[in-house]
Amino acid sequence: MMKGSRDNTELADILRRFGDDYIRSHKISHHQQKVMEAIKQCRTSAMGGHRNECDHCRHEDISYNSCRNRHCPKCGQTKQLKWADKLASSLMPVRYFHIVFTLPHELSEIVFSNQRECYDILFNTSVKSLQQAALNPEYLGAETGCMAVLHTWGQNLKFHPHLHLIVPAGGLTVDGIEWKRSSKKFFVPVGALSKMFRAKYLEKLEHAYEKGLLRLPEQVDLERLIGMLKKKNWNVHSEPTFGGPRQVINYLGRYTNRVAITNNRIISIENRKIKFFWKNYRIKDDGEKWNLKQMNFLADFYFIFCPMDIIRSGTLAYLHLPTARQREGNVSYCWKLLLQYRNIMACHGMRYGKKSKKLIFYCVLFARREG
Repeated sequence: MMKGSRDNTELADILRRFGDDYIRSHKISHHQQKVMEAIKQCRTSAMGGHRNECDHCRHEDISYNSCRNRHCPKCGQTKQLKWADKLASSLMPVRYFHIVFTLPHELSEIVFSNQRECYDILFNTSVKSLQQAALNPEYLGAETGCMAVLHTWGQNLKFHPHLHLIVPAGGLTVDGIEWKRSSKKFFVPVGALSKMFRAKYLEKLEHAYEKGLLRLPEQVDLERLIGMLKKKNWNVHSEPTFGGPRQVINYLGRYTNRVAITNNRIISIENRKIKFFWKNYRIKDDGEKWNLKQMNFLADFYFIFCPMDIIRSGTLAYLHLPTARQREGNVSYCWKLLLQYRNIMACHGMRYGKKSKKLIFYCVLFARREG
């Protein structure tokens, strides 16, 4: 919750006031300049508009058009709601976990210089690590899937690439006969997941360099860096979705079609410094205010732009199925299996347990026959 009051300053006001000075003293890409102009012109006469007239009093109201840029804090609300509703409609009637894979800050320079390659590796290795851990009989022993959303920033506008995953608390056994539920407290051990993720990411990164797909900053010694990162613990966070999966979907939806900072977090411009609100998730507090000089604010804002050709989210490898049609078929099968199993439990007045597992066989036969 935001402390204190704000003076209605918007991101567009900051760009109009300081944007041209920043461009004169800094080199920015054509894409970054297009984003800046779109945000400055959003819902102004420069975008054009339409006139609404009341049928009774003839009062006229002019509404200017939106820029529809995905980095604009005024745009994306409709897309966000549609995205959240579409994803929520495909959720299965099971508990879910929220898992976050974070890249160590030592890789920031390499990642920023090679965003497409490094983000592809992040998506690929995090999902494969999750699936490998879930298939292990010591942890879960089942095939699972996930929905993943890429974030490239933290609330303080610093470059902070990490991947959010929404994962069902369970999966299909390899033979496809049973939906196997995970523990209520954790999906798979985070320590094992972190080691798998670290090994897979560094291996893929090294292969990409050997193939000539990476551009390294001059001061970076990749071999030495990889050796150092192999000894470091990588941050993987996992927790149940206490407010339900819809709460996590709504949270992630704010970042799939919106920029890193919204207008209601900007407090004021004082003495050529931008004051904004941010929450430090490492400590349990209500948040704090942060001051940045105008040039530092714009530098951080431009730094975290996601390139145009990178998609921030996707339903990935759901139950190891390569195509959307196969994935939807398997999800539909899981739905029938879970719902029929729940109905049989209700009819017999039973709860899930060892004595009730024999009824799963009949649920599977019914679901396959209906499918």
